[in-house]
Amino acid sequence: MVSWLEELDRRETAAREEIAELRAQIEELTRRLAGREEVLSRLVITRETMTEILSGDATVTDAGADADADGDGAGSPVGVRLVPQWTPGLGAEVLPGSYRDVVEVLMDAVHPMRAHHLCAALGLSTDKSKVEGFRSKLKRLVERGWLVEEGPGLFTPCHLLAADGDAPEQAGSSAVRGRAGVGSGSRP
Repeated sequence: MVSWLEELDRRETAAREEIAELRAQIEELTRRLAGREEVLSRLVITRETMTEILSGDATVTDAGADADADGDGAGSPVGVRLVPQWTPGLGAEVLPGSYRDVVEVLMDAVHPMRAHHLCAALGLSTDKSKVEGFRSKLKRLVERGWLVEEGPGLFTPCHLLAADGDAPEQAGSSAVRGRAGVGSGSRP
């Protein structure tokens, strides 16, 4: 038969061992948490930097611009807008290659095109996920004035509208439909 003192010692020892084990787990979890927080911090900074770069709203490295102004050539291309804002007289040759290809295919098209048709015309994958990513490229070209979204998902180059003196954002969709031979509700 076990005395109450022996049972109390046994329980106390078990509690101390469990506490030591829990403290070791807490230390391990604290180290892992610190590591993951560091990774998250770097990812947040990267996202902010890339958003700033791709939005073209501001230059990330002002010091790099100053270095170029001094003539030492140490400037950085970071912060350069990849897709410039379209202005009359600006040709597709100023666009990066993949964007230029999109504009050129649409310039050759006789009617507005959908993203998946453009992917096929450019020899890109027509998988749904790839087309959705490509659609963001088209939306960027619309935001910068190179393309006009004729209707939901129908894209056409703005120069067709600008040829008659209309600014891309002011042109009505019926003008393009009339030229392109696309009626409302038709699908290219």
